[in-house]
This record gives sequence, C-alpha cells and structure tokens, in this order.
Amino acid sequence: MSILEENKKLYVGNLPYTATSDELKSIFSEFGEIVDAVVITERDSGRSKGFGFVEFNTIEEAKKAVEAMNQKELEGRKLVVNFARPARER
Repeated sequence: MSILEENKKLYVGNLPYTATSDELKSIFSEFGEIVDAVVITERDSGRSKGFGFVEFNTIEEAKKAVEAMNQKELEGRKLVVNFARPARER
C-alpha cells in the first residue's frame, strides 16, 4: 500500500466557487463518517480557491469516495478527487 493510500484525507479539486465546507461534508457523507471537510479560501477575501479536503474515518470509506466522486459533475464542473499528499513543511 502506498503512503498516499494509508492516508484517509482526500483532495477535492475543481469545486464550484460557491461550494461551502458544509456542502462538501454533505456531498461526501454518503460514503462514510467524515472527520473533517473544508473548502480552502483566500486569506484576504474569504473567497473559495476552488478546492478542499475531506477526511474520512477509515481508508475503505475514502477509497469508496474516490471511486464514486472522481470526475463526477457538480454544478457543471468535473470534480478531481484523489488521496491528498502529506502537507509540506513551511
């Protein structure tokens, strides 16, 4: 198993700019228990950057979500869903 698949956190890209963290959690909750869901926003304006992260309780739930949601259309945009890479040191 690769290091990415040991991770239960998913990257969700190409989100509609109107999507909120609550909507992200709602959309992905059908695949399992969500630990955290967040849409990343610009620090100054608070506007969405068009991507976010969803963390599941188990790897199995995360895999199900990737299989079902990658390339799925949401408000006319095809989502990009895959396992998140570990955060880089700043």
